[in-house]
Formats: sequence, C-alpha cells, structure tokens
Amino acid sequence: MVAGELLQEHVLHGSAPDPSGAASETPASDGKAEQYGDLTDGAVHLTVQDPNALEQQLFPSEGEAMLPGEQKPLETKLYRRRFAVLTIFSLYSLVNAFQWIQYSIITNIFKDYYNVSNVKIDWLSVVYMVAYVPLIFPATWLLDKKGLRLTTLLGAGLNCIGAWVKCASIGSDLFWVTMVAQTICSVAQVFILGLPSRIASVWFGPREVSTACATAVLGNQLGVAVGFLLPPVLVPNTPKDKVLMGHNIGIMFYGTAAVSTLLFILTVIVIQDRPQLPPSQAQAVLLTGPAEDYSYSQSIVRLFKNKPFILLLLSYGIMTGSFYSVSTLLNQMIIAHNHSELNAGRIGLTLVVAGMVGSILCGLWLDHTKAYKMTTLVVYIISFIGMLVFTFTLDLGHLLVVFFTAGALGFFMTGYLPIGFEFGVEITYPESEGTSSGLLNAFAQVFGVIFTLIQGKLTSDYNPQAGNLFLCAWIFLGIILTAMIKSELKRHGVNMGNSMGQEVPTVCPVEKVVNGVTLTSSGLSRETSL
Repeated sequence: MVAGELLQEHVLHGSAPDPSGAASETPASDGKAEQYGDLTDGAVHLTVQDPNALEQQLFPSEGEAMLPGEQKPLETKLYRRRFAVLTIFSLYSLVNAFQWIQYSIITNIFKDYYNVSNVKIDWLSVVYMVAYVPLIFPATWLLDKKGLRLTTLLGAGLNCIGAWVKCASIGSDLFWVTMVAQTICSVAQVFILGLPSRIASVWFGPREVSTACATAVLGNQLGVAVGFLLPPVLVPNTPKDKVLMGHNIGIMFYGTAAVSTLLFILTVIVIQDRPQLPPSQAQAVLLTGPAEDYSYSQSIVRLFKNKPFILLLLSYGIMTGSFYSVSTLLNQMIIAHNHSELNAGRIGLTLVVAGMVGSILCGLWLDHTKAYKMTTLVVYIISFIGMLVFTFTLDLGHLLVVFFTAGALGFFMTGYLPIGFEFGVEITYPESEGTSSGLLNAFAQVFGVIFTLIQGKLTSDYNPQAGNLFLCAWIFLGIILTAMIKSELKRHGVNMGNSMGQEVPTVCPVEKVVNGVTLTSSGLSRETSL
C-alpha cells in the first residue's frame, strides 16, 4: 500500500496505533515526504514510497518478467473444451480468409470472366478492409456486452451466408452479386479478426496464452495460404471457354459454401462464452471486479489516452497493412514479371506458410520469455530487411530466389500478427482484449486500404518495384514507432503476482478527504494506473 492508503485505513477504521509510537520512515527521493506531517498527534508516521518504484513493482519490465512471484489465492482451472473452441474458431476464420483472397490471386481470370477492370477485382479484396473500420466499434461493443458465443455465431453465420450468395453469382454479367456476397463476408470478418486474443485470454492459462493466440491467428493465415494455392488449381485460365471457366468457379464457390455450413453448425454446438472457472489470475481478478462499473465508451477513451498503445496502433497498422497490400497485389506483381498465376499462388503459399511457422515460434517464444517489445522490434527490423530483399530480387528472373525471399519475408511479416495482439493486451490490461484487438485490426484495415490503392497505382503506372519501395519507406517508419513504445507487462504482473503480494488495482486513483487532508489511493499516475 502507498502512504495515503495506510493513513486512510487508520483514520476510517480506527486501527490502533503502534504502541511504540514510531513507525519506519522512508523518505521519497524527490523530497515530497516533507509535505506529510504527524496527522494523528504523533502516534502514526507515514511510510511514503516512490511512485516510480511502486509502478515498477506492480508492472514488471521485460527484464524482470521471467521472475516468478506469488500466486493469488483465486481458484482457476483449465478445461479440455478450450482446444475444441480454438479449433472451430480457427477453421471458420480460415474459410473467411480464403474467401478474402480467392479473387485477387487469380485477378486476370476473374477480370476476363466478369469483363471488368483490375481495379474492380482489387475492390473485392479492399471491401474487407473498408467494411471493418466503421463496424469494429459496434462489433467490439457486442463482444463486451453479449459475450463470445453470440459474436462467433454472427461471424460463422455471415460467413456461411456470404458463401452461398457467391453461388448465385456464377454468370459473366453477375459481378454485382459477387460483390454483394463479398461484402457480406467482409462483415463476417469484423466478428472474427478481433477474437484470437479474447479466446486465448478467456480459455487458456498464462503459460499458453500467447501460443493459443498465435494458433488462432494461424487459422486466418492458413486460410490465406489455401486461398493462394487452391483457386489457381480449381480455376485454370481458359480464356476461350467461359462456360468451362464458370463451371470451375462454381465448383470453388459451392465447395466453400458446404464447408462454411458445417463449421457454422459446429460453432453452435461447441463455442461458449467462457469456462465455468477462469483459466488465469488475470481473468479471475477481472471477474471479481464490479461489472456494472464497466463503460465501453470510457474504455475506448482510456485506450486512446494510452500513449504506448497509440504507438502500437500505428506500427501494427503499418506492418499488417503492408501484408494486406502485398497479398492483394501479388498476382499483378508476379504476372508483370512473366510468371504464371499458378506460380503466383505458390509464391503466396510460401509467404503465408512461412508466416504460420513464424507465428507459432513467436508465440512459444513469448510464452517463455514475455519479452514483447524486444521480439516486436527484432521482427519489425528483419521484416524491413526482407521487404528490401524481396523488392530488389523480384525482377532478377530467378524464380527460386523469389520463392526464398517471399518465404523469409512471410516468416517475419505474418509472424508479427499475434505478437502485436498479445503486446496490445499486455499494455492495456485490464481493458477488454476484444476492444484492443479490434482497434489494432481497424488501423490495419485503414493502412491496408491506403497501401493497396497507392501501391496498386504505382505498380500499374510504373512497376512493382516502385510500389514495394513505397511500402519499405513506411515499414522503416514503423521501426521507429516500435522503438518508442514503453513496455509495461500489466497482465503478466497480475498472473505472476507483484512483490508486495497485492492485486493490481483495476480502477483509476481516487482522491478522498479525511479530516481535511486529501488522500490519494494510488501512487501511480493515471497514465499507468489501471
């Protein structure tokens, strides 16, 4: 406890003073102890602790994060059902991601089939990003107020509806129908992208939470990988036979709809809001707090006043937006260098599969070390180097070199995604995981739209190298922003217990007046208090 809390306890509860009439005094390093006098006729002297030292005890730095502390006496339990919840979510997230990229990877084929421009096919991808931004706030509000189950049902249900509407768009004059269907799928995405950190926190223990989040993100990445691989195989380029082309597109659409329907049924059966008992001390502390005091709007305000989180929003948006742009325009980049759409799909597959491996390894690393900022910065720097190498080797004409550089780029660029989610949860605890993740994704979509449109324009008007250099400049800026983030492992501090054996406060400091003296219940500033 800080000095104000000690005094408040003595005054309000009538605690008996120390018979010796003296208590240990620890003067603050800045001399502020002088402002406190003997407020109880000399019976009690105050122990004043430096707020900076208190903050360090409550929220360990990355260098201290691996030191074990005292566990809270709150009951926790891990349930086997958590693996089923994670699996079902990852699978329908996979299908949603597949539907996002299935047009872009064979842009030239859909362009000929629907007789539209490249820009209109690009919008089948961009609509995912555009729809996310205005809908993320009601979606995260729904997640906080109504829970995980309703949110997942909406995501899986809309994903299923969009897939079936696509089946009605098989016809060269029905581009508008496929755009409507893709818009429905893009709305479903709003109820999907922000859930990995929420599912990990609510269902998994502190030693597996980062790996679980990485696995949930992995499902979405795997969907992109399948989206790179299958469409060029299922829909080969037959420009002289549009009937056959429509038949092949129909096979892809109906297959996707069947799988989406099965996953929606499994979502109804398997996914629940939360387990009966919380899986970690951080969740247990949140559950013991007064739920009626929670305000979604105030949570948003607090997040936007959190300077480290604002920096993370920008850096995460830049990196993820760059990945979205590269994925959307990969077909055009590869075709421009006289490679087939089949090779474009394979290169995209290599990029994403390498990223999936990176995601899992980064999740395991974070669970072991809790070194969030260090890992984020290293991954960011290597991604920048990988983007530069990919940019300058793309036009060398050596396909194997392109495969290698794309794999290296994907390993770090897509491996960054779960790191950003978990870092965001750590520095914003106890705010809702769904809200922080939703804002991260919203910024990623904004940057994704901007980057895709500008890079697409540079690619078509000049060459792919110009578009890629544009992304390199922004990723370099992201490195600088990441280096400025102050790392405070708030959730980890609760899970491991702080050195004083106290729970981390879950409310902002409150000032009270006792006997004419103003008492502050916490030595932390509002910026770092929870």
